[in-house]
Amino acid sequence: MTGLARRALLVMLLAPPGLRAQPAPTTDEAREVRAVIRAQLDALAADDAQQAFSFASDEIRRRFGTAQAFMAMVRDSYPALYRPASVAFLKLERRGDRVQQAVQLSDSRGRPWLALYEMQRLDDGTWRIAGCVLSANDGQSTQAPATSAPAAA
Repeated sequence: MTGLARRALLVMLLAPPGLRAQPAPTTDEAREVRAVIRAQLDALAADDAQQAFSFASDEIRRRFGTAQAFMAMVRDSYPALYRPASVAFLKLERRGDRVQQAVQLSDSRGRPWLALYEMQRLDDGTWRIAGCVLSANDGQSTQAPATSAPAAA
């Protein structure tokens, strides 16, 4: 092994886990993640706060306490998620032990939005929404007050 190859191997082995190459999400993971997001969007559109809240991670559920508080936050801070006119799932990427799903939305006025959902897999294999960052095409971003941007979770 050459000196350069040894150094490259050493850098790769010592790199923090987040910087190491990670396997792409599987087709099954993509299908499962998208089903959870779609189900929450459907629940939000139907004003079913309990159902929408059920897709949130434990951290988000603790933060908001009640389904009604969660629904109020979504209506106030994430109006494009409340009743989107269109939804298109984009790229799904692995980020450490979580995955991030990009979703292109348009609101009732036809304005385009990009939602980046952070998804967490539970021990039982099911997925929950651990956060969402919503950005309008004007470059502004919407995040609920907190550290992990819980929208539509």
